[in-house]
Amino acid sequence: MSFNDNTRIDSGRVRDSRGRGGRGGKIAAGGGGILVLLIASLLGINPALLEELGLGGDTVQEQPADGSGTRAIDECKTGADADARTDCRIVATTQSLDAFWVPYLERYGESLAEPAVEIFADSVSTRCGEASSAVGPFYCPADGTAYFDTGFFGQLSSRFGSDGGALAEEYVVAHEYGHHVQNHLGALRNSQEGGTGPRSGAVRVELQADCFAGLWAAHASQTRNEEGETFMEPFTEADLRSALSAAAAVGDDRIQQAATGRVSPEGWTHGSSAQRQAWFLEGYRTGDINRCDTLKAADLDRPAS
Repeated sequence: MSFNDNTRIDSGRVRDSRGRGGRGGKIAAGGGGILVLLIASLLGINPALLEELGLGGDTVQEQPADGSGTRAIDECKTGADADARTDCRIVATTQSLDAFWVPYLERYGESLAEPAVEIFADSVSTRCGEASSAVGPFYCPADGTAYFDTGFFGQLSSRFGSDGGALAEEYVVAHEYGHHVQNHLGALRNSQEGGTGPRSGAVRVELQADCFAGLWAAHASQTRNEEGETFMEPFTEADLRSALSAAAAVGDDRIQQAATGRVSPEGWTHGSSAQRQAWFLEGYRTGDINRCDTLKAADLDRPAS
């Protein structure tokens, strides 16, 4: 899904901590229930499985800050920049998500505070603990922030089979933003119910975030910035395939197969590739948040529509 070239974007919407250094390390212990919630809220990449695949610290940094106080994302000014650079795409997608979710939830009497968003490299300190790039993109409910290492997107394509299209990356951002919406609505706490497995609370929460990503995609070409300019061009079939390839790439079954050579549904925390694709499509085809109630769905393999 491409951005309209002349649409203005605001780099100040996103924090950029690349180039500042980090303390390294994995997610630290000591977060208690919040830490469990963080792990349950990751996009779909289990840190242990990533290490087995040799992906622990293999990141690609895009124009890190030079230490002079200038941030790399300050160069992100237009939709054309978002089409050209991953970090700019994160900025623009975040603004598009703001423009969709805030007024959409107002229809239901909900006043959503926009999440913070941070781009980091290698490691980052959060109120959920220390996290390394190995965990992939994640949302920390304790500080209301979605975190992204841009190097993950290259791995999503080269290691996990996503097609590398723009909407594959935008889907990732929309999924993490979806966790913030869940946190606001009180649904995110369900990720701690039922342990693991294909019908667990963790899987239901992740599939709902996929549905929320599809819901945003259904409305994305109509969302506008403060100047009244639409952020994005109309959705195409190629865009849809790109998003679905990303959803499939982070399915528990595909990651388990790649890491261990077998699929163990009892260990699922995010859902299968087919489930993640199905719930993204449910949000996209219906454009209705009421159709994203994975928490009560009797059949997670076949959404009602």
